[in-house]
Amino acid sequence: MKLQIDKAGPADKELVISLLKEADLLTDDLPAGLEHFLLARQEGSLVGVAGMELYGEVALLRSIAVRPNHQGKGIARKLVEQLLTRADTQKIEVVYLITTTADHYFDRYHFAGVNREQVPDPIQQTRQFSGLCPTSAIVMKRDLKHPTA
Repeated sequence: MKLQIDKAGPADKELVISLLKEADLLTDDLPAGLEHFLLARQEGSLVGVAGMELYGEVALLRSIAVRPNHQGKGIARKLVEQLLTRADTQKIEVVYLITTTADHYFDRYHFAGVNREQVPDPIQQTRQFSGLCPTSAIVMKRDLKHPTA
């Protein structure tokens, strides 16, 4: 079964919402057009999603989910790697994410925990940071321009 990864579009929103709800992830603040979201499909069925919101030189990685019966097959890894590659080509310098359960998963992509006060204003002003995610959620960042920073 070949995995196909494509850009998402407005017509995919209901399918994306369904998958994110299945994974207990937020859907209230999804961008209407799903710009900068990728979909993974096998045999035409949606099996994974991952997205990014761009704010100048920073971005928020979000909404990474894979259907339970497709987990452990590297689908999330492929989605995340493609988004990080696209972020780098779009002049994004730092990528942030907010998680309550997957911080150890993102260690492998060189994300590191940061203090909430160190997060730049554009990310702090997102609905995920400012209210949808609990303040106990872990905020992580990856510096694309200075990987050791």
